[in-house]
Amino acid sequence: MMKKDKKIRVGISIGDLNGIGLEIILKSLSQSLILDCCTPVIFGSVKTISYAKRHFDLQVKFQGIDRLEGIVDDKINVFNVWKEPVNINWGQSSATTGKYALKSFQSAVKALKSDTIDVLVTAPIDKATVQSDSFTFPGHTDYLNKELEGKPMMLMVSESLRIGLLTDHVPVKDIASAITPELIKDKTNTLYKTLQQDFGITKPKIALLSINPHIGDNGVIGKEDDEVLIPTLDAIRRDGKIVYGPYAADSFFGSENYKSFDAILAAYHDQGLIPFKTLSFGKGVNYTAGLDKIRTSPDHGTAYDIAGKNKANPQSFTAAIFEALNLYRKREEYYKLTANMLKPLSKKVGNKKQVNKVE
Repeated sequence: MMKKDKKIRVGISIGDLNGIGLEIILKSLSQSLILDCCTPVIFGSVKTISYAKRHFDLQVKFQGIDRLEGIVDDKINVFNVWKEPVNINWGQSSATTGKYALKSFQSAVKALKSDTIDVLVTAPIDKATVQSDSFTFPGHTDYLNKELEGKPMMLMVSESLRIGLLTDHVPVKDIASAITPELIKDKTNTLYKTLQQDFGITKPKIALLSINPHIGDNGVIGKEDDEVLIPTLDAIRRDGKIVYGPYAADSFFGSENYKSFDAILAAYHDQGLIPFKTLSFGKGVNYTAGLDKIRTSPDHGTAYDIAGKNKANPQSFTAAIFEALNLYRKREEYYKLTANMLKPLSKKVGNKKQVNKVE
């Protein structure tokens, strides 16, 4: 639950040190409104942050801390996950900086699990360089699935668009076999609940995109839509959820049909992320929906090609911070409302109290 008399604490993992993570973090936190809204906690080191601050000539004041119990509200906190100096070589993929990106992320997740921080915002990692004995996952989401409670789903969010994925980091050759009735039901239920509790939408309207081109053209281009997706959607509708589709993906966004729905569920990674990044790139947020904790990230990667050149736009990372705050507040409101609904209604009858239980 929300900490009383304290601002929401936003944990920030620094991502790949040779990418644009440090730049977009510091540029986002240099905005005057940030400390009015939250207490940022960067998981890294004072030496590393000081180096980046000088390199990009940014006016950012921060408070170094060695213990998370020492977090100071109304200041940008830098928690020293390490203290040794780290060589930064902008734009280069490196196992060394991958090791520090992983240290930052795992330390931040530990703090999130213990409620030392309220939400987590992650800067981009290089998925190849973070691989180790303790991290054999294709990305942040899969590790969070192991560490936190719930059923995670990648949900891309912007002001005008929300796109979730049935499958995310799955090879194209395995997509059709990975999409089962159980998966479709789980992801639809996760998205439906997320829209209710994290976005305040009482009766969400969801659209599902087809697995095959043209919804399989009656089996000519594949039978998965007819044999798996359509029957499962019928069962979901009988459960009372407002779910439409499947829609052919090639015309769904060009016709602006997406504007009629609260969210879209795409069958696979590129089917959802190509239209999302075309319509919202640089302004969107990647939200790991379905977990018991809030985690967001920007909608882009390490951008090695511009790293260290002071060219990175912090807009998406800034949006990820504010989206995490909004999601946290909405979820708190939902918890309070549903808790009140479950309380027994009572009234006094004479000298006795009569209790009408709410079923």
